[in-house]
Amino acid sequence: MRDFLTSRRARLTPAQAGLPVYGQNRRVPGLRREEVALLAGVSVDYYVRLERGNARGVSDGVLEALARALRLDEAERAHLFDLAHACGGAPRPARRAAGQQVRASVQRVLDTMATPAYVRNGRMDMLGANRLGRALFAPIFAQPGRGPANHARFIFLDPGAPQFYADWERLAGDTVAILRAEAGRNPHERALSDLIGELSTRSETFRTRWAAHDVRLHHSGVKRLRHPVVGELSLGFEAMELTADAGLTLIAYSAEPGSAAHDALVLLDLDAREHEAAAEHAAQQPG
Repeated sequence: MRDFLTSRRARLTPAQAGLPVYGQNRRVPGLRREEVALLAGVSVDYYVRLERGNARGVSDGVLEALARALRLDEAERAHLFDLAHACGGAPRPARRAAGQQVRASVQRVLDTMATPAYVRNGRMDMLGANRLGRALFAPIFAQPGRGPANHARFIFLDPGAPQFYADWERLAGDTVAILRAEAGRNPHERALSDLIGELSTRSETFRTRWAAHDVRLHHSGVKRLRHPVVGELSLGFEAMELTADAGLTLIAYSAEPGSAAHDALVLLDLDAREHEAAAEHAAQQPG
């Protein structure tokens, strides 16, 4: 709570907030605490208490006023509410932990989709995928380890990630922002804390980006890949939360019909089918 509020007011200048500036000898580049309090319509002492992480009894109205004062976007506003409630605000219903398996009916939906698709949880474990999804993200699913493939671990710990993702820098920022938002929603989830600790210990890049306290929604967009089988391709994606499975998200990729990326997916699907058939044939051979 403290670090998030401090980082948000540090990035906002008085001019951006519509406040007059007298003189040039400001000790901080962003807003002072008293300026945030003024904009939010609360006392300085009350705001200081909030910034120190004491959110006991804070109302949604005050949080809304803070969000407006700090010019928070939708993702940041939601994160502020999550942090405030975790720090002692009005209790919220406990969120069920994300499952570690994809239900059979969801897997059937994945298998009927003609485009690459997979299901992940909030800490970016890739729990299930269809054939084309596994083929498209083969380098991620090939990660060693007993647990499920993890997108964040691949991004920051696999030396091949910057080659696989043409927009690695942007994607790295998105990944950290997604994990930061998830940590706000589930601050006591042990597996998430362990993942963040591992990435912070092993990746200076992750550690630096994590300290920025950025959060982001990730519902749609474009990813550019350099695939080891079909080369470069640019794909749009849509992320859809599974309402019956709290914390799980289905992400599907697609390409414009007739585009080079669409042709590449067709070739990749043929390659995946051939490898699957060869593996089944080998498994049926005696000895």
